[in-house]
Amino acid sequence: MSEAFHNFVMGLRDFIKEYFLGFWDYETPKVMVVKNRTLGVIYRAVQFLVITYFIWYVFISQKAYQESETRPESSVYTLMKGTAVHGDDILDTVEYARPSEGGDVISTILRREVTYDQRQGTCAEYFNVANANCTTDSDCVQGEVDFDGHGRRTGRCVQYYNHTFKTCEIQSWCPIEEYAVVREPALVEAVNFTVFIRNSIHFPKFKVLRGNIKDASTKRDIQKYLSKCHYHEEKEPYCPNFRLGYIAEKARENFSELCRTGGVIGIFINWKCNLDIDASHCKPTYSFRRLDLRKDQANSGYYYRFAKYYRKGGVESRTLIKAYGIRLDVIVHGHAGKFSPIPTIISTVTAMTSVGICTIICDWIMLTFIDKNEVYSERKFDEIIKEPAVPMPTELSYINRYGSDHSDLSEGVPL
Repeated sequence: MSEAFHNFVMGLRDFIKEYFLGFWDYETPKVMVVKNRTLGVIYRAVQFLVITYFIWYVFISQKAYQESETRPESSVYTLMKGTAVHGDDILDTVEYARPSEGGDVISTILRREVTYDQRQGTCAEYFNVANANCTTDSDCVQGEVDFDGHGRRTGRCVQYYNHTFKTCEIQSWCPIEEYAVVREPALVEAVNFTVFIRNSIHFPKFKVLRGNIKDASTKRDIQKYLSKCHYHEEKEPYCPNFRLGYIAEKARENFSELCRTGGVIGIFINWKCNLDIDASHCKPTYSFRRLDLRKDQANSGYYYRFAKYYRKGGVESRTLIKAYGIRLDVIVHGHAGKFSPIPTIISTVTAMTSVGICTIICDWIMLTFIDKNEVYSERKFDEIIKEPAVPMPTELSYINRYGSDHSDLSEGVPL
């Protein structure tokens, strides 16, 4: 047992000694020219791919020679415009826009469901509410509140309005919405409503401030231009007035369906600025996409409720409105870049270093698949303990497919 432990200790000591002494060795690459056409083609092909990647993708596409800023400061102002005829009423922005002037979120009402003349009192609960149907008063618990229902139960079982069945009576705004609601037709004229979007963006690192409104010589010219133009990707790319119909079309949505269910659409303003040229070329691009989930039909679309309160016969009353509409979320992305020597040097050094992967790949192919008789490995790896007394032949050797005139080690070794 003691002899085995002694051998283990001695072996560990020799290992540590050898590792310590080997740590101070110096390694230097050895140049060896291999005359093999296949290996040469692989080497140049890998070199070409690496160089092409850095020139085309890293430097041209990603502009790795630039210092960049991706978190700019931005402000958004929105304003809905348009007038519509709805029956005998004339609707303006105060009626259908929420808010009429907004920030990065604005919505417009496309369809309404109205419950008129609601008052505080008692009435029958909606029959689809859980445990609302009853036959006697004992089926209704006094004071119970169902959060999916409309109010607090009184403990009485009453007839459901003019129907033959009964439900539990509740204390709430009566009559309830599901029974007395009036569904109005959609506001189809909203397809021509416009939303004005003014966006300014600031890149503090480069001290550049830009806006999305077309430059003009005077304020009067700007106002004249804005009063007539509508955004179009090709014809009017710098006009900030967007038709709702155009937004729905670019988001690949049916406007009639949006009037029925409502929806949330994102307006993405993308600023990608190359500040190596004049800042006037820094212009925004727009994209549009539906944001709410349409797969879940129960919760898809966009709607909200609000009420208009008044007094009728000395009693407080209200008109409840369930509004379906389009909500527009304006989302701004910005990226600016400008030439800087530091990222240029870093990217250049990275490219030059990455070219070395070509040698590693070809060395692995040569030593694994070609060097069957270990001729190349004997030439490639040398260990020099001390300086030899006799002159050594040059380390630059030429090996061809049939052998080498400079070394007998490679004669007869097929490559």
